Amino acid sequence: MDYDYDRTGTMPGMAGETEEATGPKLNLRHYWYVLLEHRWLVIITFVVVLALTGVYLYAAPKIYRATTRLQIDPEAESAVNLGGLSVQNLQAQQEYLQTQYRNLLSRSLLNVVIRKERLTEDPRYQKHVDIAKALAEDITVSPIRMTRLVDVSVEHTSQTKAAAIANTLATEFIEWMAGQRQERTSRMLFFLRNQASGLEGEVSQAESDLHNYRMRTKFVSLEKGDSIIAEALSQAQSRYVEAKARAQIAQTMVDELDNHIKEQKPLESFPPIANDSQVRTLQAQLATYENELAGLLQRYKDKHPSVIQARARIADTRQAIANAAGKVADVIRTTARVEKANELAHAAAVADFENRQMEWNRAKMEYDILARKAETKKALYNAILVKLSEMDIAQRDRINNIRQVDPAVPPAFYVKPNIPLTLAAGVLGGLAVALGLALFVNYLDDSIKSQDDVETYLRLPFLGYVPNIKANSLAERYQTAHLHAQSSTAENFRTIRAAITLGSRAERYRLLALTSSMPSEGKSTVAANLAIVIAQTGMRTLLVDADLRRPTVQRGFGVSGNAGLAAYLSGTAATIEEVAQRTEVPNLDVVCSSNTPAQPSELLSSRRLTEFLQEAGRLYDRVVIDCPPVSAVSDPLIIAAQVDGVVMVTKFNKVRREMARKSIQRLLDAGVHLCGVVINDIDFEGRDAYYYSYYYYQNRYFKGYYQAGAKPAARPREQTAPEPEPLARA
Repeated sequence: MDYDYDRTGTMPGMAGETEEATGPKLNLRHYWYVLLEHRWLVIITFVVVLALTGVYLYAAPKIYRATTRLQIDPEAESAVNLGGLSVQNLQAQQEYLQTQYRNLLSRSLLNVVIRKERLTEDPRYQKHVDIAKALAEDITVSPIRMTRLVDVSVEHTSQTKAAAIANTLATEFIEWMAGQRQERTSRMLFFLRNQASGLEGEVSQAESDLHNYRMRTKFVSLEKGDSIIAEALSQAQSRYVEAKARAQIAQTMVDELDNHIKEQKPLESFPPIANDSQVRTLQAQLATYENELAGLLQRYKDKHPSVIQARARIADTRQAIANAAGKVADVIRTTARVEKANELAHAAAVADFENRQMEWNRAKMEYDILARKAETKKALYNAILVKLSEMDIAQRDRINNIRQVDPAVPPAFYVKPNIPLTLAAGVLGGLAVALGLALFVNYLDDSIKSQDDVETYLRLPFLGYVPNIKANSLAERYQTAHLHAQSSTAENFRTIRAAITLGSRAERYRLLALTSSMPSEGKSTVAANLAIVIAQTGMRTLLVDADLRRPTVQRGFGVSGNAGLAAYLSGTAATIEEVAQRTEVPNLDVVCSSNTPAQPSELLSSRRLTEFLQEAGRLYDRVVIDCPPVSAVSDPLIIAAQVDGVVMVTKFNKVRREMARKSIQRLLDAGVHLCGVVINDIDFEGRDAYYYSYYYYQNRYFKGYYQAGAKPAARPREQTAPEPEPLARA
């Protein structure tokens, strides 16, 4: 993995950033590793929770539950239906039942139960300020679906007391509901009686007002649907229509007669006159006389007496016709005048009846208003009388719509604590608490433990893992790669060597320094074994112990520490050959620190260190320098600034990410090139195996080397110097 650095040597995303880099998403295997890492915390937490559950089951008081069953019927099913008080539909029934369920837990009813059962003296309720509230919490109302039954359960530490409270509650509830019903009926009865008394007087007054009005108007038929005046008006209107028609006909005949006269036509030729019997008789006589005159003229002359006499009769007849026609014309005119007068008389009669009808209508309107008031009051009065009779009967009705089906009996077994449920809750709760605590502790743990941590949070290449070296001595630990060359530990060091030498700048890593963030992270062990595996490739390798304050290399390789790096830096030794010592490892020389100088930082800051590194680079193929921790002193910054690369060693699950970042940032600020990070001291076969299962199986593979009886190389001679203080497992 390649990482880019800016010109100052700072890794991107580190300088100026305080927040942690976002790591890869966690998977289920990661959580499993977390649980394995904190398995003892999980086990102990689970056992503690389970033990607390057992203590609770042992110490918790035994709670008994007594149950009584009630049947709540609608009030409409009592002896008398109280009309508006009854339940009319399904929704109303549900509302009624829900109301009664709430009434079972009403404070007034509970106070009666408390008084009857003397619960103020009960040890279970003495400690409560509000006993009614505490009692309500012990009562459970459970309706039975699709029925009118309801179970009322009471919990108490005493079986008999639980049954007694349940039965008392049921009895008092039934009596309380009956009392409420009777009280409601009594109030309604009292109200209806007052209303009936008041309405009786109002009905009498309304009937009296109606009678007085009828007498005052003197209309007899006000109650009837059709009045006499209306009938007379109808008849008068019919007669008026007939008279008007006759008058129009008569007037039409007079007008025709006048026109006939104006046209100077004979009066007797007018059809109504011509049809008159007298005129027709005279016309017949005239015709006869004219016929006789015609016969006489044939025989006699005009002067003949018979002719003269005939002419006289004709003249008289014609005069008689004219007189008769005049009389008929007078009759026609008289008839027209009479019919007109008759029309006017009928019109006056109609107008008179219309006025009388309007007066009757006004009287009828007021009469109807008075009659409606009287009828309304009478109907209300009658309805109240009927209700009064029903309420009077209802007051005597003692049938209750609520009854106790099954009385409560003292239970044989307690219901609380529920041992199976509590144990199950304890197991589940213990697991939840244990897992949650483990995850929380893991969340708080921000130490470096894996390759992902190195690449994600430190932004450096990962070089490899170093297992925990279970050695009997310091020398065996420092020379593990030589003494146990076929072991998995040696292979891990070779993996680190390969990661360094196969990098993009491997040919430039002639001078390689190793440091750590804190003391006791095993950097000296890693430096020694890394130098050994480099030497095993045939390169002349020099291991330099640059920790002038706590040198350990001379004891790890069993060499003399009289002449070393401090002697060279102080000028006591002129060349590297004077301070370098051969080891039992082929191609590996060691430069010890020698005696601890008084001013190590000043020695390392001198020009002699540069000369030492330049000379070592000429004489050896690879130089591995063991430096002090970065957080302890400034020595590693001085040395690291003059080498080709620095390897950061961090102990597994010990160094926090923030501290490691600060140490790396100090090195980068000094212009140091970091090769990568090595994670040290991992127990692949024990506590840390769950993190690195691959390496665990690798260890099992290499374990066959030891079982095959491979003999390790000869142990190096031990330095007789005082035993050094214990180092961390590297």
